Amino acid sequence: MRHRVAALITGKRSAWAVIVLGLVLIGFVMSLGAGTRQATPTDSLPRGYDSTAAAELREQLPEQDGTQALVLFTADEGTIDKAELPELAKAAGLGGDATVVPSEDGTAAITFVPIETTDSPKIRDAVRDLRADLGERTPDGITAEVTGPAGITADLAAVFDGADTRLLLSTASVVAVLLILTYRSPVLWIIPLTVIGVGDRTATVAATQVLERLGMTWDDSTTGILSVLVFGAGTNYALLLMSRYRDALRVTEDRREALTEALAKTFEPVLASATTVVVGVLCLLLSLTPGTRGLGLASAIGIVIAVLSALVLLPAVLSLFGRWVFWPKVPHAGETTLSDGRSLWRRIGDAVARRPSVFVGGAVVLLAVMSAGVFSVRLGLPQSEQFLDKPEAIVAAERLAESFPAGSSDPAVIVTTADPAEVTKVAEGVDGIESVRPGASGDGVSELQAVLPGQPDSQEAEDAVVALRAAIADADLTDTYVGGTTAEAVDVGDGAQRDRLLILPLILGLVLVALIALLRSLVAPLVLITTVMATNFAAIGVSWWIFTKVFGFSALDQITVLYAFLFLVALGVDYNIFLVTRAKEETREHGTREGMLRALAATGGVITSAGILLAAVFAVLGVLPLVVLAQIGVIICIGVLLDTLLVRTVVVPAITLLLGDRFWWPRKVS
Repeated sequence: MRHRVAALITGKRSAWAVIVLGLVLIGFVMSLGAGTRQATPTDSLPRGYDSTAAAELREQLPEQDGTQALVLFTADEGTIDKAELPELAKAAGLGGDATVVPSEDGTAAITFVPIETTDSPKIRDAVRDLRADLGERTPDGITAEVTGPAGITADLAAVFDGADTRLLLSTASVVAVLLILTYRSPVLWIIPLTVIGVGDRTATVAATQVLERLGMTWDDSTTGILSVLVFGAGTNYALLLMSRYRDALRVTEDRREALTEALAKTFEPVLASATTVVVGVLCLLLSLTPGTRGLGLASAIGIVIAVLSALVLLPAVLSLFGRWVFWPKVPHAGETTLSDGRSLWRRIGDAVARRPSVFVGGAVVLLAVMSAGVFSVRLGLPQSEQFLDKPEAIVAAERLAESFPAGSSDPAVIVTTADPAEVTKVAEGVDGIESVRPGASGDGVSELQAVLPGQPDSQEAEDAVVALRAAIADADLTDTYVGGTTAEAVDVGDGAQRDRLLILPLILGLVLVALIALLRSLVAPLVLITTVMATNFAAIGVSWWIFTKVFGFSALDQITVLYAFLFLVALGVDYNIFLVTRAKEETREHGTREGMLRALAATGGVITSAGILLAAVFAVLGVLPLVVLAQIGVIICIGVLLDTLLVRTVVVPAITLLLGDRFWWPRKVS
């Protein structure tokens, strides 16, 4: 069956039909254009939590289609003359009678400016205009900076200005360089890069269209991760196919027959690999957070399109070209194949075969040492550390804390349908609440702003939120919820912990089931899952040391562990599948020991190239100055390199050699 399908894709006439049909389908999808949606306040909030309910109830307030910016005025020297306060209000675009509150030390003053939109790009534009106006209108000797909810949202949105183009160019450049180094051909790299690049753009449009029609959530970070995933996985699959094709050309004179044979033998490992990734990312649909659920579905769609690009469109295009595309190292029939040769990987395999227990023991010690940092990991990245380069909103918030209560810039928001006076009395009685001021009200809904102690992301501010919620619950106030940045951070942390406890074991279980179905074995899947877990812990442990000692981060973002674990398990299993399926194939004729060594010789080069490429592609996430994406990229980069260079090259072969035929139990392969 596989050979018939492969022959249909690579046939002299049918290949053109496949290409034309593929281009028609791609054209249709691209003609739809990327899906669009407007961001909502609950996109990143877990379902069923207090802050989520507060955000939903707050939307019922009349004229509550906006947010606010906090403008901080600071004296360059000395203090601000109180007579200048009305002039500062005008500089902020407010009337001269607007409230500008000076600090007790007189060195600073603040005012709030309403921003009449909740759409991130529009907030970014409004804040940019506000900053430009302040630069022109603020009196000499006084510096104006914008922070608060709108300022932080604007700076976060600015991170993704031109991000799609920058990320695409960086990813494509990395892939192109590594493909040239891998193939050592001035021509061959163009074909897979073009096919996978078209697949990437198609995946972005298809995924966002599906998400839009299902009413699911996504943002720029979703499409960024999706692009990296499609490029990484798609290129991996292409590398495996073309390695098989090159090897088949050393055996067969007819290049189409060689391509058909290569494609037929590539189906099993690639489809098995893609299945584990799809099953893994679909587990994200169980997340409490809308944005995480959207990423899960988008990633599954992207992997499916990557597989179709690598196993259908790419071989059809390759069939149009002769052997010359491999120039200057054109393979010819009669040359030694990879599995029969004495490549570097075969020599490594022979060294491992002489003392497999020593290699396993050494690898276990090394991975254990690297994993030590896991026990020190802290979760919950402070707001001040969410950008690689501190934007104006964060700098202003830190300066504001020197002259005002630290929570002034970002108070807790109490949204209620109860009597606001009663709610205010309850809130003012909570230890740590600095003050409570009224906000918008109407249609039976009222908003109150409670100034918290310390910075919005400090432990004392979080403790005050917990105490405030407890006091509201004890007072039995109807439909009263606490939101705001601090409350959202508390809920996001709780929701992320619930997601980790549910989704991570489920991912492991489903991937294990997929491996058992693929290999029809119990021992081999357990070995592979264990090695991937060890790689995961080692990658997080080493990354934690890098983040704290090199970059100075105090914590990992709440979603970092979940995303890194997911992609490392799903993608890390890929290379083991590539190796073990080839070993199973070779074992039928040569036995377990020789079969594994021949498989290592045959797949060593392509898996190493694929691993380095995937690691580099995920490292490209660092071009975006958002710390969470950089953290995810670094952990996956280190994990993939460990899995490629240590686990797949040494650990799995050594364990297989120690177990012998028991590795395939209860199946008999030899």
